[in-house]
Amino acid sequence: MSEQDLFYLLALLRVEGVGDIMAKKLLANFGSAEKIFSAKTNQIAATDGVGSVLLKNLKDKTVFEKANRELEFINKNNIKVSFFRDHDYPERLKHCIDCPVLIFSAGNINLENKRIISIVGTRQITSYGIEFCRTLIEDLAPLNPIIVSGFAYGVDIVAHQLAIENKLQTIGVLAHGLNQIYPKVHKKYMSKMEENGGFITEFWSSTNPDKENFVRRNRIVAGMSEATIVIESADRGGSLITANLANDYNRDVFAVPGRVTDKYSQGCNQLIKTQKANVLTNAADLVYMLNWDIENKSKPVQKQLFVDLESDEQKIYDFLLKNGKELLDIIALECEFPIYKISGILLNMELKGVIRPLPGKLFEAI
Repeated sequence: MSEQDLFYLLALLRVEGVGDIMAKKLLANFGSAEKIFSAKTNQIAATDGVGSVLLKNLKDKTVFEKANRELEFINKNNIKVSFFRDHDYPERLKHCIDCPVLIFSAGNINLENKRIISIVGTRQITSYGIEFCRTLIEDLAPLNPIIVSGFAYGVDIVAHQLAIENKLQTIGVLAHGLNQIYPKVHKKYMSKMEENGGFITEFWSSTNPDKENFVRRNRIVAGMSEATIVIESADRGGSLITANLANDYNRDVFAVPGRVTDKYSQGCNQLIKTQKANVLTNAADLVYMLNWDIENKSKPVQKQLFVDLESDEQKIYDFLLKNGKELLDIIALECEFPIYKISGILLNMELKGVIRPLPGKLFEAI
């Protein structure tokens, strides 16, 4: 994208009443932002959704002054700008109808790796949430996923830090411009973030971290990722908004279950209860549900990279690997377990993601 094209795109996005969806309609009709500004009124009026107010706003010359100031900031601070039609724009985000026309980024971001997951949750993360997040990212590290989050307190910053510790690329999606950082206490993490990924935002340098921007930010977190993981959440919060957005975008959503009495498990449990999220108990659940390839995955030892099985569970798992699909009664007989006991063992193994039930009381190893 040339600097001239960027200038006119910036100007178009400063026109009052032109959001991402309207901008895309106009660009589809005229081919470029520059042509929109030079088009005749009756030509622009033919675009669906354009009314008299917007036609008037498109004649506002101050948008060019604003665009010029932002372009100066971009050039001075070496900001990378991605247009939604560009090859370096997040691929999955392109398919979201309300994706930003432009994304601004800083750091060392490389989106060639298609395994991108978002990790979100409460700002009041507990020790349970920290340890789960630690184990999850450590176990996923061999698969080299990109970890996306919102650079906020709690789950967000823990996920970013653990990604860096495990030498994974991590991306913070911001709810403000790249001329500042919020919260300010996280400024100390910026250099490491930019070395191991960086920051992206749709907001201009003049934009402050206002409340409504965080909801807009969440659609990027959900839209650019293959899956969204909610580690901990109360019954309300931004992470649940992100989960709902991910569902709207037809993305996989996972939630970590917790005790019904725990405040910061209520949101996750509700997502699972209402079938808006898959249960996530370990990395193997994610790998299986996303169908991520693992080298030598036909070998039983691969499952042990992610799951520790009890001796009874290992005995059943080895039997199913050797014999394939088997009836519950046959498994109980051959593995020498009473029926009442094996049902509970099989349920635990199913939750661990190492076996799956099939119609007719059959089970098979994964």
